[in-house]
Amino acid sequence: MEALNDKKDMIFVTGTDTNVGKSVLSLLIMSYLLAQGERPFYLKPIQTGCEGPYDRDSDARFIYENVESLKDKDPADSMIYCFRNPKAPLLAARDEDKEIDLVLIKKISEQKAATCSHLVIEGAGGLMVPVDKETSMADLISITGARPIIAARAGLGTINHTLLTLEALRSRAIEPYGVVFMENTRKGTSPEMIEENRRTIEELSGVMVAGTIGIIEDFSDIPRASYGPLERIFG
Repeated sequence: MEALNDKKDMIFVTGTDTNVGKSVLSLLIMSYLLAQGERPFYLKPIQTGCEGPYDRDSDARFIYENVESLKDKDPADSMIYCFRNPKAPLLAARDEDKEIDLVLIKKISEQKAATCSHLVIEGAGGLMVPVDKETSMADLISITGARPIIAARAGLGTINHTLLTLEALRSRAIEPYGVVFMENTRKGTSPEMIEENRRTIEELSGVMVAGTIGIIEDFSDIPRASYGPLERIFG
């Protein structure tokens, strides 16, 4: 399947693992772009472990509830596929005797991209998660023609996971914007470990680690520092 035209205004938020912070990073990208006077649109092509766009576990609902300009809009507009079981898309779709139509995802991505300034696509799980028997989430990035930003854990283990993710992108000739460390423990990662992880990943991959986003307690009052990595990526 041919990809859409490669456009700087199409962003694919992927992660080194599941539950690594992709939705939070997507929310921050949306909020950042809106603050710059842009007109971004959020799209979640596939979600698993969710009953529908209004479910409390819906990523689209999370975005719409926490972006002021979206609170009166319908999160169903941002979701294409939703499957109940929290599994890889291939398996979750199979449990419901359904198949994921990549042509439909490409078509809807193209339609949404034509109506906004930036299309912010959030993936499901990591890059090698199977969408169908022949297609991975990494392949979906190529199909949409978007450029990825990688959400990675800030602490121990992130060097391995991040370098593997970058290698998978490199093997497909996909150039990422960069990596953003996502803090996911209230205890936090020591500044020394974060700096060591950042320096090692940049030295070994040549890809920028734009910074770290800490735990956000209140999404109605996002700390200014949380946008620092995005300013380095898009600025």
